[in-house]
Amino acid sequence: MTKQTDIILLAHGDGGLLTHQLLEKYFLPCFRNDLLAPLSDAALFKMQAGSMAVTTDAFVVDPIFFPGGDIGKLAICGTVNDLAVSGAKPLYLTASFIIEEGFALADLERIIASMADTCREAGVSIIAGDTKVVGRGQADKIFITTTGVGHLLPEADVGYHRIEPGDIMIINGPLGNHGLSILLARESFSFKTKIYTDCAPLNGVTEALLKRFRGIKFMRDLTRGGLATNAKETAVSAMKDIRLDAASIPVDDEVKGVCETLGLDPLYLANEGKFLAIVSEKEAGPIVAYLREQWGAGQASVIGRVDEGRGDLYLKTGLGGTRRLQMLAGAPLPRIC
Repeated sequence: MTKQTDIILLAHGDGGLLTHQLLEKYFLPCFRNDLLAPLSDAALFKMQAGSMAVTTDAFVVDPIFFPGGDIGKLAICGTVNDLAVSGAKPLYLTASFIIEEGFALADLERIIASMADTCREAGVSIIAGDTKVVGRGQADKIFITTTGVGHLLPEADVGYHRIEPGDIMIINGPLGNHGLSILLARESFSFKTKIYTDCAPLNGVTEALLKRFRGIKFMRDLTRGGLATNAKETAVSAMKDIRLDAASIPVDDEVKGVCETLGLDPLYLANEGKFLAIVSEKEAGPIVAYLREQWGAGQASVIGRVDEGRGDLYLKTGLGGTRRLQMLAGAPLPRIC
C-alpha cells in the first residue's frame, strides 16, 4: 500500500511547509548553484557583451522513462540543443514542473537526478524554477517546461539566408532511434530489441564545429517530424530545393527492421541527439571526417545537396527513382518529447 510520505500531495504545491521540504530534499541537492541559492523571485546574472539567444519548450513524453533516457534528460537536451543549433553557447536554464497528485517521490527523485547529470554533461546550470501540483486526473504524471539562455558565438553565422545552390547537407548519425524507443516502450509489441534513445546534448559538438569551420551555414536538430519534415521546412524557408540520397542516409539495421514490420518511415521519426547541417561543398568532407574522428560519430554522412528551386524536397530512392517528400501529416507517434 502506498504511503502518503511516498507520493506527491496537493499540499506539496501550496507554498507551505511541504513545498519547502520538497525543495530542500529533492530539488536543491541536485540543482544547487550560486545563482539559484538565493531562491528569490528571479535569478540575477551577468552576461558578456553580444547577442543573446533564448528558447523555451515543454515536455510531456509518454512514457516518462524509456530505454536510455527519461523526461528529465529529454527536457535538458531539448532546450540545450535548440540553442546549440542556433549558433549559441547554452549557459542557464529554468525549469517548471507540473506534477500530478499521487506521483511517486522516488520517480521524481530519479528524474531530478537525471536532469542534474545532463546539466553537468552539457555544462549548463538551472538557475530558477517553479513547481505546481494538480489534482489526480488533471495531468498525466509529470510535465516539465524549460527555458534556456545563452550567448551567440562570435563565430556563428547560421540561418536560412546563407543557404545557396551547391551547398551540402550532412547529418551526424543514424535516424529514428528516439521515436522508435518511445513507441516500443509505450506499446505492447513483442519485439526484443536493443533500440535506445539517442537523447544527448549537442552543444559541445556544435560549438567545436562553428569554431573550426567557417563553411557551416545552417543547423537544425531533428526532433518532431524527423529528417524529412525538418528538411522540408528548411527548403521552404530558404526557397531552395533539397535533394536527398536514400543510400547515404544512415539508419541502424534494427531500427530499419522494426520500421519495415510496423510500416513506419525512419525519415519521419523523431531524434533527440541528431542534427542536420548545410555547409559549403568544399568543407563537407572535412566536417564529416572531423565528426567521425573527433566526436565518435562513425555514421556522420553527406546525405544531400541544395539546388535552385521553390522549396521542394526530393529523395533519390534505392531503385534509382525520385520521391517528393512532404512534412509529416498527422501524429503517428504522439508524445515523443
